[in-house]
Amino acid sequence: MKEHTPQDHRTDLQHDAEHERPSKHTPSVVLYLMILFAAAFLLLLMSFLMQNRSNREAMDHLEETSNSAMESLENRLRENEELKAQVAQLEEENDKLTQQVQQADDQARQEQEELTSVLQALSDLNTLRGLYNQGRYSDARDFLAGLDTQADGSYVTETWLERYRTDYADPEDLEVYDPLAAWRDLVSWLG
Repeated sequence: MKEHTPQDHRTDLQHDAEHERPSKHTPSVVLYLMILFAAAFLLLLMSFLMQNRSNREAMDHLEETSNSAMESLENRLRENEELKAQVAQLEEENDKLTQQVQQADDQARQEQEELTSVLQALSDLNTLRGLYNQGRYSDARDFLAGLDTQADGSYVTETWLERYRTDYADPEDLEVYDPLAAWRDLVSWLG
């Protein structure tokens, strides 16, 4: 028989190792790969679930913000409409007050014109009475001729003295001195 040399022994070992079947107790590469894929899948699944939850929370927050913004917008629109109604009401009140002020102004202007005319009539009476009392009858007649007359021939001064008597004079003062009666007497005397 042949003796085995160390080199032969190595060759035998190499040959045995190449043809030896892996034992059932040693883990195989396929098992490691399966475990790695399972772990990767679990990590991906967890990542997906976490991202999904985060997205859901963000959507809920956006929905709440959107609802809040819509409510705020509706409130602003409602306020705007209320303010428009108030502006319209205030403009209407302003127009009414402007008309009232205009009417009051017109009335005050008319009253001022009346008072000016009444004052002029009293001044005319005073002038005529002064001329008459001084005995200047021809000057008094000339003064009467220069005064405005109405269509019926009566003097405008007489109309304003009537207005003074009815609207402005105190009845007790008229018992003492009646300007209208004095005017009529002077006109008839100068007649």
